[in-house]
Amino acid sequence: MSMPPTPTLPATLNARITLEISALWQLAWPILVGQLANVGMAVADVAMAGHASAQDLAGVALGSSIWMIVVVTLMGVMMSVNPTVAHYVGAGEFDRVPHVVRQGLWKGLGVGLVAFVLVNVAALVFDHMQMEPAVHDIATRFVRVASFALPAFACYRVLYGYSASLNQTKPMMAIAIAALLLNCVLNWVLIYGHWGFPKLGGVGCAWATMLCTWFNLGGLLWWMRRSPAYRSTWPFDRFEGPHRQKVQSLLKLGLPIGVTYFAESSAFSLIALLVAHFGSTQVAAHQIALNFSSLVFMVPLSLGIALLSRVGQALGAGDAEAARFRSAVGVALAIGLAVVSAALMAVFNHQIAALYTDDGTVASVAAGLLFLAALFQISDAAQVSTSCAIRGYKVTRAPMVIHLTAFWVFALPLGCVLGLAPAWLPWRPAVAMQAQGFWIALVVGLTVAAIGLGFLLRHIANRQIHMGDVVRA
Repeated sequence: MSMPPTPTLPATLNARITLEISALWQLAWPILVGQLANVGMAVADVAMAGHASAQDLAGVALGSSIWMIVVVTLMGVMMSVNPTVAHYVGAGEFDRVPHVVRQGLWKGLGVGLVAFVLVNVAALVFDHMQMEPAVHDIATRFVRVASFALPAFACYRVLYGYSASLNQTKPMMAIAIAALLLNCVLNWVLIYGHWGFPKLGGVGCAWATMLCTWFNLGGLLWWMRRSPAYRSTWPFDRFEGPHRQKVQSLLKLGLPIGVTYFAESSAFSLIALLVAHFGSTQVAAHQIALNFSSLVFMVPLSLGIALLSRVGQALGAGDAEAARFRSAVGVALAIGLAVVSAALMAVFNHQIAALYTDDGTVASVAAGLLFLAALFQISDAAQVSTSCAIRGYKVTRAPMVIHLTAFWVFALPLGCVLGLAPAWLPWRPAVAMQAQGFWIALVVGLTVAAIGLGFLLRHIANRQIHMGDVVRA
C-alpha cells in the first residue's frame, strides 16, 4: 500500500519539518477537496430549494438543522476507527485491521439505527414551533426521508476512517465530487419534477441527500474492491458476527468524540435560534458569517484528520518522539494557514459580505461578524488540529470535557449575557449586542478550547515519551 515517505533521520530540522509538511499535505488535500464537495451539497440544497419557494427553503433549513447535528455527532462517534487502524498500520500489524473494520461496521449499523430513531423523535420539536403549516410539513418530511441515510452514513464513516488510516484519501475525494454532481442532478429532477418524476419541492432535497449517502457507501466499497492498496487488509474476505467486547471498546473510544462534536454543533445551532429573536437582518448576517467561516474551517479540519492518522501511525510504530514532532508540525501548519485566512477575512470582510447579499444593512452587520470570525480563525484552527492529534493518542474523554467547558460554560452563557443583556442580570451591557455579542463569546470559547487542548497535548506527548524511556530503561 502507499505510505508517505518519512525518513527517520533527515539531515536537518528544516528538512525534517519540510518532509513532514509534505507528507501531511499529501494526505490532507484530498480530504479538503472532499469536505468542500460535501459543503457544496448543502449549498446546492439551499440554493435549489430557494428557487422552488420560500416555504421550501425554510422547511429545508429547519430540517437540515436537525439532520446536521445528528450527522456531525455520528462523525465523531465513528471516528474511533481512525486511531485504532492507524496504530496497527504504524506497527505493521496489518492482519489485525480487518477485524477492527468488521466490528466497526457492526457498530456503525447499530449506532446508525439508534440515530434513525432519535432523529425521527427529534423531528417532533417542529410540532411545538410556530411556523406555517407548509413549512412544518416540509421540515418534518425532510427529516423522515433523510433519516433512512443514517445507517449508511455511519458505515461509510467506518470505511472513511479505515481508508484514511491507510493513507488512502483520494478515493473519498473522488466519490465526494461524484456525489456532489449526483446531488445536483437529483435535486433538479426531484425538486422541480423533471423527467416525469413528481414535483417534491424541498422534500426532493431529502431524497437526494438519502440517495447520495448510500451512493457514497457503495462507491467507496466499489473503489476498495478494485484497488490493490486495500488487498492486505481487505475486511470482507469472510463473515464475522459482532464481538461485544470489541464493539464496546470502539464505542468507549468514539462516544466522547461524538459528545465533543455534539457540544460544538449544538452550541452553534442554539446561537442561531437565539439570534432569531432579533429579526431577519441579524439572522441573515449570522448565517453569512457562519457559512463563510464553515468553508474556511474545512482547511484546519482536513489537516486535523490527516494529522490523526500521522500521529496514530507513529505511536503504532512505537516512536513517541515522532508522534510529538508530527503533532507540533501539524498544529503549527494549521495555525499558520489560519493566520493567513484571518488576515484576508479581516481586510476583505465587507467584500465577502457583499458576495452574499445586496442588502446594505445585512451586509454591514455581516461584515462586522466576519471581522470577529477572523479573530477566532487562529483559535479554531488550533483547537481542531490539537484535538485530532490528541485522538491519535487514543485520548478522547479529556478533550470532551474541555470542549463542553469551552462551549457550554464559557461561550453560551457569555453569549447570552452580551447578546441578550437580560434585565435581571446586574452586570450586563447597557444595550444588547445581539449577534455580535454571541460571536464575541464564540471567540472566547474557542480560545479557551485551544489553550486547554494545547496544554493537554503537550502533557500527553511528553508523558508518552517518558513512558517509552522508562520501558527502554
